[in-house]
Amino acid sequence: MHACIVIPNYNHVAVIESVLTELSALDLPIIMVNDGSTADASAVMRQCESQFPLLTLIEHSENQGKGGAVQTGLLTADKLGYSHAIQVDADGQHDLTDIQTLIYLGKKYPDSVISGQPIYDESVPKVRLYSRYITHFWVWIETLSFSIKDSMCGFRCYPVKETAALLRDKQLGKRMDFDIEIMVRLFWRGTPSRFMPTKVIYPEGGSSHFRAFEDNVLISWMHTRLFFGMLPRIPLLLWRKLRG
Repeated sequence: MHACIVIPNYNHVAVIESVLTELSALDLPIIMVNDGSTADASAVMRQCESQFPLLTLIEHSENQGKGGAVQTGLLTADKLGYSHAIQVDADGQHDLTDIQTLIYLGKKYPDSVISGQPIYDESVPKVRLYSRYITHFWVWIETLSFSIKDSMCGFRCYPVKETAALLRDKQLGKRMDFDIEIMVRLFWRGTPSRFMPTKVIYPEGGSSHFRAFEDNVLISWMHTRLFFGMLPRIPLLLWRKLRG
């Protein structure tokens, strides 16, 4: 296992130094993608690159969305020869002590996506919590399986070769629809998903880039595409289900 860390970042600089400090203790290369942030936020990220030897900063001239930033990070990881990429948010939501478990499971199941399965506290917005169950329902239909227990958590370990091949073959959503779509499409290609419980918090005073109307429209359109993409795959999915 030759792993790196991928961080999509759009204007999240309030806690980025502490996040990078904690990640640097793992002695893993870090790829952070500045997704068209403001000049002030970009300056902070460039300072971080000079401060943390393990950090490589890639910059988008314009904002592409979280999914676009993650895709850039994953394709860069593939070009650099990494076998696995661990996706981490820049805003301090994730319990970084669980990365050791992600790494352990990535080594044990090298051909699987290892994903966090969130344990929320009272800080989670209730609308975001309830909307997850709607997505869970559609993902179970799109895969004809209950094996994907959570498709929205952005705390994951990807097998890079399989993931990069999908990204080169198929144009995926670049905003908040990405985390869901890539997990379903990897499942269709035979890459299983495995899950570990992990605490997720919404930090007080933190900012979210989720756009209630626009991103829900994108996610709804994505589920429509995935549903109709599932229909011709029904025989294969059922055969795999029976065989497994």
